[in-house]
Amino acid sequence: MKDTLVSLLERALDSLKADGVIPADAAPAIRLDAARDKSHGDYASNIAMMLAKPAGMPPRALAEKLVAALPQDNAVSKVEIAGPGFINFFANSAAAATVVRTILDSGKQFGRHDFGKGEKVQVEFVSANPTGPLHVGHGRGAAVGDSICRLLEATGHDVTREFYYNDAGAQITNLTLSVAARIKGLTPDDAQWPDDGYRGEYIQDVAKAYLDGATIEADDRKVTAKADPDDMEAIREFAVAYLRHEQDLDLKAFNVSFDVYFLESSLYQDGKVEETVKRLMDNGYVYENEGALWLRTTEFGDDKDRVMRKQDGHYTYFLPDVAYHQDKWNRGFTTVVNEQGADHHSTVTRVRAGLQALQTGIPQGWPEYVLHQMVTVMRSGQEVKLSKRAGSYLTLRDLIEEVGCDATRYFLAVRRVDSQLTFDIDLARSQSSDNPVYYIQYAHARVCSVLRKAESEDKAFDQALALDNLALLEDEREKHLFNRLSAYPEVVKRAAVQREPHQIAQYLQDLASEFHTYYNAVRVMVDDDALRNARLALGIAVRQTLRNGLELLGVSAPEEM
Repeated sequence: MKDTLVSLLERALDSLKADGVIPADAAPAIRLDAARDKSHGDYASNIAMMLAKPAGMPPRALAEKLVAALPQDNAVSKVEIAGPGFINFFANSAAAATVVRTILDSGKQFGRHDFGKGEKVQVEFVSANPTGPLHVGHGRGAAVGDSICRLLEATGHDVTREFYYNDAGAQITNLTLSVAARIKGLTPDDAQWPDDGYRGEYIQDVAKAYLDGATIEADDRKVTAKADPDDMEAIREFAVAYLRHEQDLDLKAFNVSFDVYFLESSLYQDGKVEETVKRLMDNGYVYENEGALWLRTTEFGDDKDRVMRKQDGHYTYFLPDVAYHQDKWNRGFTTVVNEQGADHHSTVTRVRAGLQALQTGIPQGWPEYVLHQMVTVMRSGQEVKLSKRAGSYLTLRDLIEEVGCDATRYFLAVRRVDSQLTFDIDLARSQSSDNPVYYIQYAHARVCSVLRKAESEDKAFDQALALDNLALLEDEREKHLFNRLSAYPEVVKRAAVQREPHQIAQYLQDLASEFHTYYNAVRVMVDDDALRNARLALGIAVRQTLRNGLELLGVSAPEEM
């Protein structure tokens, strides 16, 4: 319907250009919005107000000329002008109902696009240091990042999911020292405990497994503990593998998987960090000051130059990050999306500046960043911060075990990523209309229940009869559902382009709400075969759209609740 109305307005504009009413070079983006008040129609456009100045006439007068120039189309029952010049369109019910036919024909493909045309896109997300279990913040990154991947795949992109392991540097050293201390019988309360050691109970689990000579399989490697309490390299290798395996289990419980696990250590082993330093030096952007090596990132928009190599000879995280992203570019990913926590905000400018200083053809503003804000978890009105297992933070696995994967994924993706999120455990566990994920899944299950009832009463759904009688769906609530369903493909496209999965979550809430309102007000199982089947078809269209949308969020669509 929206495409039809845009086409009609384009033809009206062409007619007015030919008549000299508006300038021939006027090329406005035609915007159509769903009307908030249904008494004002189904869609509204402000095109007359956008073109009033170039046309040299009041917006309402231009709106009258546009309406007069609109071609006739059976999809439109009425057009009105409102206020200063809004053009309101009323859809023909029979034409609007054709979305039901489209959905039944398309099934799982409804809402999908091919505008990506197979473009290779890499999405990096989670990328947690292998120093402990994943926390709730990592969970938000996982929910958002995986949903972005699903949206990109649904719009025709060739997506690679990547997890970057910071398995080198000070934090891994602290992990190794912590496990070694536990191996020797120390606890976090002992004076000899490492100053920056990790204090969670999971450290003792790692130490015990190491002393037991356990074998750990972590995505790309198998490590058997040497059980030598003095071999720090063996302890480091085992601890990293152990915690990588633990994180794999966290992600599996969250229905998230990756195509590539990239190790920071490989950048050093393969000489890519040194190659990066050499190229930056050859390009003249490096200087020494007080024993440290600096990069002139200010020449590329940074607020100050950045240290690449500290006085002690160790590289900062910034340098391997630049080398890593150059590697992404070399692998052919012209589009890269990094989903990370808002605490990475300071790295955006410096990584982009470092890449520009390499002068390898990478465009400015590459890569893209999607930065999520923190999550506050509440139970019974009190903030939940601690986990016995992790010691200082609530783990993702804690949350999944308490409220389930579906509720966790939905709640972590339902808000804009740049807004702080409050996760209410009590709400996520409730089975009521106040719980949005339950409300959406219940709408899906409700349709399934009606279809089972129809089958049991020898009134099984007859699709051919239904599609022949969609014009019988004349109730105003049915019309609202047609319009909501018609909007779904555009919502998917916009959410993919803007990297905003929360748009899908909000859409599903609105669709479920309208369906529940309809179901409670309109009797579906009527005696009239034609009307009953037409209403069942509408229910099936709603069910399919809910299922398609939930799939984009990694949430299941149960048939019974």
